[in-house]
Amino acid sequence: MNLQIKPILIALRRHKAGTVLIALQIALTLAIVCNALFIIHERLTNLSARSGVDEADVFVIQNQWAADWSTQQVDAQVRADLVALRNLPGVRDAAPSTGYPLQGGGWDNFITMTPDQVKPTTDSAVYIGDEHLLDTLGLRLVAGRNFHPGEVLVMGTQEVVIPPQVIVSQALADRLFPDGSALGKSFYAMSATPSTIIGIVERLHRQGVSSWNKAYAGQSLIWPARPDDARGIYYIVRAKPGQLAAAMREAPKALFAQSRMRIIDPKDGVLDYAQIRHRVFESDRGMAILMGIISVVLLAITAAGIVGLTSFWVGQRRKQIGVRRALGATRNNILHYFLTENLLIGLGGVMVGAVLALGINLWMVTRFEMDRMSLAYVGIGILALLLLGQGAVFAPALRASRVSPVEATRSV
Repeated sequence: MNLQIKPILIALRRHKAGTVLIALQIALTLAIVCNALFIIHERLTNLSARSGVDEADVFVIQNQWAADWSTQQVDAQVRADLVALRNLPGVRDAAPSTGYPLQGGGWDNFITMTPDQVKPTTDSAVYIGDEHLLDTLGLRLVAGRNFHPGEVLVMGTQEVVIPPQVIVSQALADRLFPDGSALGKSFYAMSATPSTIIGIVERLHRQGVSSWNKAYAGQSLIWPARPDDARGIYYIVRAKPGQLAAAMREAPKALFAQSRMRIIDPKDGVLDYAQIRHRVFESDRGMAILMGIISVVLLAITAAGIVGLTSFWVGQRRKQIGVRRALGATRNNILHYFLTENLLIGLGGVMVGAVLALGINLWMVTRFEMDRMSLAYVGIGILALLLLGQGAVFAPALRASRVSPVEATRSV
């Protein structure tokens, strides 16, 4: 017996409430799951972002001064601290800085190509460090050179020094000079003083990880200066391979041996990059887990709804199933009937759900500065919901196909 679509549609019109309810449930599930998967993908992309840092061996010390020192006193102490850190057996190099990649927020400047340009060309994260910063972070220089010691300036408290030399990331070089001629060229970073590019590093992540930073991903610069802020400073330390734990234990001791007039938080004052990543991406990780749980729960509820409604319909239609079997319908005909019926409901639900999914994404783009969702997520969601529906309806449909003509035609 050839299965006809028209009888199925007639049957569905007789069960409008259940049909509409399941279709709406599928639509809402599709809309939410598509956007949830998109959010999960974005958050997981953030978690796996490459920083350019030798993360296996690098750690950061947040040092605050407990004395009201002048810039000259701070500078002398910072120099002594760096010598002490670099002389530790487990340390390869150390450098002072105003921030570090994946910090969660930090210094950034708009970039222009001329000093009187009104609209900025782009934005760049700003790092301040001496000639040891590249080696300390483990950055790979792909063009040009590192800073010379004589080029490193002193930057005191609330003082902004714009050195004439600058090292930039490849992403910033490509943004400013797409033809590949960045080396030796100049730009302006919110200053009338030009910065000439003397070196380019392969990759250097920004301090910030917010959605605003995505438009400027990887665009960073380094100015040669020693930050001698009387309020505090970051010491970035690179341990020798396999000696990270020992270096993290010994570094604070070495600093306190130089001067007790400092504050290093025993809990959060010394962090390796595993801890830095865990802290800065904690909200992303939590959001991904939450969206995953919501998606699984919604899919389970939708599947349970389909199973329950189909089982109810099978119970109601036992006599009709028996009549069809008596008229020659095979078990496969009955099975295909319910599978097709569910497919039609599912198609109606996913069409509405696709519109809702795109509408929700558009709302999130305008309200939360999120990226637009690719139609691939909608396509994957539609396929997943239709397959879920077919899988959920299979068991009750199989039970319906096993109803015998004699049992189904008995009087109730």
